[in-house]
Amino acid sequence: MSQGKNVLYSISNKLQKDKRTNDEFEIMINSLSLEEVIALKLELSTRSLRGKYYGFPIWKSLSDLTKDAVLKYALSATRSKKEAARFLGLSVAELKKAERKYKTDSYFSE
Repeated sequence: MSQGKNVLYSISNKLQKDKRTNDEFEIMINSLSLEEVIALKLELSTRSLRGKYYGFPIWKSLSDLTKDAVLKYALSATRSKKEAARFLGLSVAELKKAERKYKTDSYFSE
């Protein structure tokens, strides 16, 4: 089986290359649940705003936030776009539409 473009995708590698994470941090974050990671990120990002996200519709944006994260994961966990589409339960056309919407190609190529 030939390797697709996705084999080069890795969120961990991208963040380490950008000096935004390291092995020690990834070990620590791996001990947290996904819910704890999301809640911690929200708390940290709103500290300067005293815990308020005025004007940002967090609840209504959850669907897009989670779809973006799951799409990036699926692309990094599979070898090809076809495999990623199958993993997500999408057609290849639907996957391409999602990639355009969430700009995943540019995320991994930066």
